[in-house]
This record gives sequence, C-alpha cells and structure tokens, in this order.
Amino acid sequence: MSEMSSDQDRPTDGARGEVARPYSKEFWGAESSKFLAPHHRLQKVARIINRTAGVQQCDLLDVGCGPGTLMRLLRPNIHYHGIDLYVGEPAPYLVEADLLESPIAFGDKRFDIVVAQGVFEYLGDSQSQKFAEISDILRPDGTFIVSYSNFGHRKPEIYRPYSNVQSLEAFRTSLSRHFDVRRYLPTSHNWNHGQPTRKVVRAANMHLNVNIPFITPKLAVEYFFICSPSGRGSVADPRSDALPTGPA
Repeated sequence: MSEMSSDQDRPTDGARGEVARPYSKEFWGAESSKFLAPHHRLQKVARIINRTAGVQQCDLLDVGCGPGTLMRLLRPNIHYHGIDLYVGEPAPYLVEADLLESPIAFGDKRFDIVVAQGVFEYLGDSQSQKFAEISDILRPDGTFIVSYSNFGHRKPEIYRPYSNVQSLEAFRTSLSRHFDVRRYLPTSHNWNHGQPTRKVVRAANMHLNVNIPFITPKLAVEYFFICSPSGRGSVADPRSDALPTGPA
C-alpha cells in the first residue's frame, strides 16, 4: 500500500485485522467460480445501474468484478469494464490487479458509474484510500454504488476472509468523507441472513427498496449506498424507496 488510511477512517466497532489477510490468486479464482450465475444482489444492482444510466451512453467500472457476470445483465448502452485479482479469461474490458497492492484504475479512463459490491468487507484498513481512488476516476456527474454487509443483523455472517468488519454507521461515516450519500437501501431482508434463494422471496426483495423501522436494521442482509462525488448530490431520506432514474 502506498498510503494507509488515517486513524479516523480505520474500521471501528468490531473491526478485525487492520491489514487484510493474504489470500492467493488461486483462492479467489476458486471463489470466483461460485458467481458465474447471477445471484440476487447482482440482479438487484443491475436493475439500479440500468435505471441510473437510462438510455445514455455511459462507461461503467465493476470493482471486484469476478467473472464479469454483471455485464450480461446490463443494457447495451452501458460500456462495461471490470477489475479484480482474478478475472479468468483475458478480455480488453478486464484488468487483473490486486486491489490491495494497486490503485483502483483502468488506465487513464474515467467513469460515469462505478460499482463495488461485496468488496469492501475484504479491504482491511485501506478502505479510505480505496474510496479516494474511486472518487478520482468518477466523472463529476457520476454515480458510485457500493454494497456493505449488515453486521448488525440478528444473525450476522462473518466470512473467514473478511478483514474489514465494522458497524454500518462507521462504514457510512467513512464513505461520507469522500462522497455525498444520496440514499441507501437494503439488498434484501432475510431472517437467517444470506441472500434469498426462493423465487417468491427474491421477487419481493427485488422491489423492496425501503428501510422499515425496527425490522430492516435486524433483517437486512446488506445495503446499497448510492453516492455522488462530494458537493454534487444530496442526502435523501433513508426511508425513500426511490431509485435513481435516467432520462425517459
């Protein structure tokens, strides 16, 4: 790491490991194979991205893209790029890089939309640095969409490779130092944590974009935070179920 985060940006309230534990490229290659089929969170973020982009031509960077499954769910006007430690088959729109050792970048390119889902739980104390890198490659009117696990769930799951476990409020506070958080919404509600697998439950959660008092904090599996570059957006009512929309 060329720069470490400041003390105020370090994970707090249950953070585990200030430096991310090393896992090999082979390990992440095996993990990547689990995400060849679109899962619920991926389908929901694709819906948000498609509505954000509308019909405009735009460039998107998928940080922690894995096998690039998200690309199959996006409209043709969204030009997909991905970066990850392991990307499988080489392609001109993919960059293979260690996100802990290298800056988040795709050459000199800047993006209209940057998405990072299921990534920041693994980034140890580099969280603030990575927010700054994403801010640098986001266009002035761009959108950053990031997911983070709800470790306040009634039955949270602490996956072994996680190195950045903190409260949702601590994560949002750090995020707000680099971006304007326009809104946040649950990826899904599930009594036993984990992403929903039953068809009817998945369908209900796909359209449930509201924070329900007393229920969501205990049953939301993860949250999406939809952000603008600092000074460009406004903080919306967190109970809002509105999704960002592009031109009609």
